[in-house]
Amino acid sequence: MLRIDHELTPKDLLPAVGRMWELSAGKIDAIDRSSPPGGSQGAPVFTVEGRYTARGWTEWTQGFQVGSALLQFDATGDRHFYEQGRRHTIGVMAPHVSHIGVHDHGFNNISTYGTLRRLIGEGRVDDRDLLMAELALKVSGAVQASRWSRTADGGGYIYSFNGPQSLFVDTIRSCRSLAVAHRLGHVLMGEHDERIDLLSRLEQHAASTARYNVYFGDGRDVYDVRGRTVHEALFNVNDGRFRAPSTQQGYSPFSTWTRGLAWAMLGFAELLEFHESDLFRRAAQATCDFYIEHSPPTACRTGTPARRAWCTWTWKRPRTRTTRSSRSTPALPRSPRRGCCGSGGPPGRSGTPRQD
Repeated sequence: MLRIDHELTPKDLLPAVGRMWELSAGKIDAIDRSSPPGGSQGAPVFTVEGRYTARGWTEWTQGFQVGSALLQFDATGDRHFYEQGRRHTIGVMAPHVSHIGVHDHGFNNISTYGTLRRLIGEGRVDDRDLLMAELALKVSGAVQASRWSRTADGGGYIYSFNGPQSLFVDTIRSCRSLAVAHRLGHVLMGEHDERIDLLSRLEQHAASTARYNVYFGDGRDVYDVRGRTVHEALFNVNDGRFRAPSTQQGYSPFSTWTRGLAWAMLGFAELLEFHESDLFRRAAQATCDFYIEHSPPTACRTGTPARRAWCTWTWKRPRTRTTRSSRSTPALPRSPRRGCCGSGGPPGRSGTPRQD
């Protein structure tokens, strides 16, 4: 269990946070040189021996890469990073706006067009890109909402790139694209000019994620431990009935993949900022409590030397002896406004590609 030092203040963290931004500046520029956005090697996802390498998958981290420069400017005021992030947003992110084959519009488009629009609204930069950013955000939210499967209980979900049978816990963070588009007054237009409300789809997707991907200790099955998550929920696409838990990146459907847990922790908290819901709050609290209760303690009290610790890659199946750990750092929850992408852990063994 994490030992929380309630005497810590934000001011105590300033030296470490300042050092983080110093290191971040060099890393953003280094990745921009080695993996330029729009280059043939694709977005940086996998590492081999600590270096990013080209591997076929989706470009779900492109917005994190481009958006990191915008956040660096946001935190430090260094115009170099604003110009870099703006240039890449305009130059390479448009295909992500109309991408019909993925569930990651929040990752890519909120991190870029969304950050640009926020910076404009805060008066940090001029408004020359406002109309572009708002149009991109409107289209992105509608396109993401159109990737829809219905469930037998009358709800539905945005399905993952695995297909219409698949609900990923990750996608809770793409609900931001629907939220922003709704705030901008946009809707999804369907057959016969049906106006499909984006807020309604957001609520239905979040409710399905809470029901099928988050556990609340209510006796759902023998693996029902409050706050744990499953990466993927599978459905019968003919009638919308839930079939089974599954996983693509966790150890098993009955363990808790750490980054999947982080998606839920932050995703439901973000939605609470946009739309008050007892269910969203319950899911956010349960998943955060699980993280606190199951993470290893670290020496982090004020005045004591911090020791390096690695988070587990996935927590064991509840009530069994089977477990698996990895010295891999998950994408830890961060501020919804400032959040970006995790930096990944150590390289895979024997040159094996890893996705951190």
